[in-house]
This record gives sequence, C-alpha cells and structure tokens, in this order.
Amino acid sequence: MGGNLLALLIGFSILLGGSPAWASPLEQRLELWPNWTLPAPLSRPSSRDDLIYPQWFQGRWEVQSVDLDDLDQPAITHEARFISDSQNRLVGDRAFNANAIGRALLGEQLLRVEDDPKSSNRQMAQLTGDRRLETTVTGRQQQSPNSDTFLADELVLQILHAPGPPRLSQVETLSRYQRCGSGICAEQWQGVYPPPGEKLRDSVQSSHHYQLRFTPLPASAPST
Repeated sequence: MGGNLLALLIGFSILLGGSPAWASPLEQRLELWPNWTLPAPLSRPSSRDDLIYPQWFQGRWEVQSVDLDDLDQPAITHEARFISDSQNRLVGDRAFNANAIGRALLGEQLLRVEDDPKSSNRQMAQLTGDRRLETTVTGRQQQSPNSDTFLADELVLQILHAPGPPRLSQVETLSRYQRCGSGICAEQWQGVYPPPGEKLRDSVQSSHHYQLRFTPLPASAPST
C-alpha cells in the first residue's frame, strides 16, 4: 500500500503542476519557465569560480543548436571545447567557445573575444563599428542529479558599448545536458530581463527554448 500511496501522491503533485518535495532547485526553477523573475536562486561567483563540467564533456565537439520557437530557421552549427584548468577541473574553453558561437551568429561582425585574465566570469567581444560587448556572469548554480545528467543555470549581465549611451540587459540560461550514446543531448531555456535596478523584482521580457546536440569530433571521444 505504501508504494501505491506514493505513486498517487506523485501523480497528484503533477496534476497540480507542482514539483515533488525532493526536486532540486534547478528542476524547480525549470518548472517556473517562462515565468521567471529576479532575483533568482543563484550564487554570485567569485573571480576564480567557473562552471565545472562532468568528465564526459572532455574534448572537442560539433554543436548543433535548433531554435524550438522558430523551426523555420536553420540550425546553428559551431565547435565547442572543454579543457582542464590549473586546478584540474574540466571547464569550457571560454574564449574559443565564445568566438565559435559568435562567428556562427554574427559572422564578420565579430572581430574577437577575449577573456578577462583576472576573472573566469568576464569576457569582452570586439565588434565592427567600434562596438564592444562586455559579458559578466553574476549568478550561477549547477547540479548533477545522476551520473548521466548535468544541469547548469547562469545569469549574465551584458553591456553593449557603442557610440551613445551603453545598453544593458540581463540573460538567464538554464541548460540540461544528458549523455546520448557517444554524444550529448541538451535543452536550454532562456529568459531576457530588463537592465538591473529598474524594479525591485524583474520579470522576463522575452523567452527562448533551444535543443542542442553535441557530436564528438575525431580524436576527441568522450571519457567513459
């Protein structure tokens, strides 16, 4: 009877649209999308903090991203690379990855992307037309519910420096990665907020939903 009662309670919770009490903070955050608000339940990273990936991200990948809100748009394809840092933690090769994504999205408008040598959470992208895009991670949370699943949520502050006043925005991206054979399957949920300081509680202005597929490139098969 105990098992039947548990199943009934779980089913009742799902019907009510709620999360089981043991759902992780990021799983609970996901259930709220796209009705996110700030402040979010994310920790503010120090200059040395970084997003630490499971070992099965090791190597170089071809990443294909599909916008699930606009399936008429072609998929975006770029490379991604994950490397060990000075503390032997697996992290994204941030400048390489940002350059690859930026080239796929902006083409020749992107000149280069540089990491801040003093912080793992800040980058500067140089664009044509004397424009610079400064990106700083202001909040982060990551979890591994099991050995084949990885969730990460990051909030970034973007400042576009261009002729005229700078333009600010905040973007939160929650990603769920799962091992799929030799590759990685992923979904991303994104919310764009107004500049900080306008309201005590910011609501999402626009939302996006993406599906990603990581395919290992030659000589970079994932660890087993």
